[in-house]
Amino acid sequence: MELFVFSDEHFMREALKEARKAFDADEVPVGAVVVVNNTVIARAHNLTERLNDVTAHAEMQAITSAANFLNGKYLNECTLYVTLEPCVMCAGALAWAQVARIVYGAADTRRGFHLVGHNLLHPRTSTTTGVLAEECGTLIKTFFQQKR
Repeated sequence: MELFVFSDEHFMREALKEARKAFDADEVPVGAVVVVNNTVIARAHNLTERLNDVTAHAEMQAITSAANFLNGKYLNECTLYVTLEPCVMCAGALAWAQVARIVYGAADTRRGFHLVGHNLLHPRTSTTTGVLAEECGTLIKTFFQQKR
């Protein structure tokens, strides 16, 4: 029996579904999914407005959900797909969770962790950038254009 392996684009589209939920709820449209063994185990989007909590970023929600699913705090066999480059806070949390891989869509030129450097991440965490970047970036740009 041959195992089908989904592409990064497939899982980023799942994260985009979450980002659209945030958009529809008037939250900054960032979505995330956590994948292990080719299966989504956690889905999340920004909830900062709804929860009145500045730490309720999509990545933070996804980390908590995945840890609960796995009944453990380490995500060292997991990949996080997120539509926007994680901020420094989220990168720190991802380091503590020891996530194996981070795949993000749009770069965040103002608050992305790359401004500080990859040293924020766990040494064994790998990153893939720019997956469906245009689609991810357009959703965020549209959101903020509508706010102005």
